[in-house]
Amino acid sequence: MTLTVADMNRLEEAARVSMGGFQELEASAPPPPGLLRPSLRLVAFTLLAMVVVIIVMQLI
Repeated sequence: MTLTVADMNRLEEAARVSMGGFQELEASAPPPPGLLRPSLRLVAFTLLAMVVVIIVMQLI
């Protein structure tokens, strides 16, 4: 089954309509305090560094 651009547009519009109530609730919610805690940033950076090292080692 191949989706045409028109089919994808209809699916996207249907998703927007069905998610409308959820998005309105999110818009009225207060913003979260800070983006990430420093410890989570450190974990994310460490994982990213490990992925880069593994990729570099595979290329050598």
